[in-house]
Amino acid sequence: MADAARIMHYVLAVSLLSFVAHAHAQLSTTFYSRSCPSLETTVWEVMKQAVVKEQRVGASLLRLFFHDCFVQGCDGSILLDAAGGEKSAGPNANSLRGFDVIDTIKARVEAKCPGVVSCADILALAARDGTFLLRGPTWKVPLGRRDSTTSNQSLANANLPSSGSSLSTLISTFASKGLSATDMTALSGAHTIGLARCSTFRDHVYNDANINSSFAARRRKTCPRSGGDSHLAPMDVHSSRVFDNSYYQNLMTRRGLLHSDQELFNGGSQDALVRQYSANPALFRKDFVTAMIKMGNINPLTGTAGQIRKNCRVVNR
Repeated sequence: MADAARIMHYVLAVSLLSFVAHAHAQLSTTFYSRSCPSLETTVWEVMKQAVVKEQRVGASLLRLFFHDCFVQGCDGSILLDAAGGEKSAGPNANSLRGFDVIDTIKARVEAKCPGVVSCADILALAARDGTFLLRGPTWKVPLGRRDSTTSNQSLANANLPSSGSSLSTLISTFASKGLSATDMTALSGAHTIGLARCSTFRDHVYNDANINSSFAARRRKTCPRSGGDSHLAPMDVHSSRVFDNSYYQNLMTRRGLLHSDQELFNGGSQDALVRQYSANPALFRKDFVTAMIKMGNINPLTGTAGQIRKNCRVVNR
């Protein structure tokens, strides 16, 4: 009986290890090659139409992917219309965009490959294509994520870095997700595209000393000391519709729009890297791709974990 018990214990242990390994399987760039071979073409077609209609949406979806991955991992939780969910968190409320584009992609993918492709993977592909359509790099996206059934506002408030973060806070926040200081500085280069709300840069343009005075004065014209929170300004004063390395050139002339931007070039540990990216766009693009792939691997649900949502906004019933 003792031997039989040991054998049964061994079988159960092996089964459990097998389950865990399956649930946390590695992502693969060929994950849907048989189950949904038209996936990437479908995503590309919708993204191309969306960016032609409104260039800003490329930046919006890149930001959406970042905000998804930093809360619970890259699991599509940011897409859920849930009470007390991530959409209502401080860094997200009234500022996240692009959900309608994800809805369109999901509907077309479901028509071709029903119940196969996760919303989390669709978001990862849309972020890649949005970057490329704004003249940024492209890369092979590891796929195989599944969708979360929960979305947590308090986790979003706790995990997402704020526009007022110090360099040390930025480094530690990214490190908690397995991303290095180099990854953080490269990913921050995504601020070369898109717009920011007055509420995110008001303190910087009115109260900080490490800012070009004429640049600050220009931003104050559309961002009053009180009110006007939703007034927009380009993240990159030179080329907010083109993915390039001018963001780092802006930092070197004290024209970072956010306090957290200028922290990357303020006498600290990232100054040298900012100089490198400013002078070497190829290095920036290479490091950005590396960091995006690493970020896309933050705690994905795989195997039998989570679900494949039919509608990205709601959990399957």
